[in-house]
Amino acid sequence: MLGEKAYSLVKELEDRQCEILPYNTDLVTEIATEIVHLYDQNHQDVRLEDSRTPGTSTNLMPTVRMRHAAIQRNQRCLLAYHYNRLRLLRQMRWEFGSILPTELKENLSAAENGWFNKYSTILGKYMRSIGENGGLNLAVDLKPPKALFIEVRCLVDYGKLELNDGTNVLLKKNSQHFLPRSECEELIRRGILQHIAN
Repeated sequence: MLGEKAYSLVKELEDRQCEILPYNTDLVTEIATEIVHLYDQNHQDVRLEDSRTPGTSTNLMPTVRMRHAAIQRNQRCLLAYHYNRLRLLRQMRWEFGSILPTELKENLSAAENGWFNKYSTILGKYMRSIGENGGLNLAVDLKPPKALFIEVRCLVDYGKLELNDGTNVLLKKNSQHFLPRSECEELIRRGILQHIAN
């Protein structure tokens, strides 16, 4: 059935909206092959229709139009699949930073990996160009903070952490500290610190 593979590709997106599944190379290739096959059939039918003498036509145009609609639908499904994966990648860049976890990176195609690296480079260059003292990290406060200082517990022996005001804090495993949120968010994301909710 025409467009059935494209439908299953888009259905895959609907089932897992917030996680990025392994890139479905086989299905994308099958859909692209179907598009090429339908295009070739249309091209042959149009050439056959043009070569016939007037009055002897079998009128293949309804079939050509139906195939053309199937081609357009398959293309829209492929675009929706790739657009949604790139949207998730862009969101992950803001959540995880410029380095994706290995389990997520394995789910990407080579083109998606390249796109993610270019997006990270451009975003990093932009963040370095704004603000003072070498830039402004826009990914620090994705949600507005309720308080400027938070209580954190150190999960590993990290060592000394120098704060922006010049004070040093020794981060030992299971030690608790009351630190500026802006200094802790990156360490919390990396799993070094854990935010203790009040």
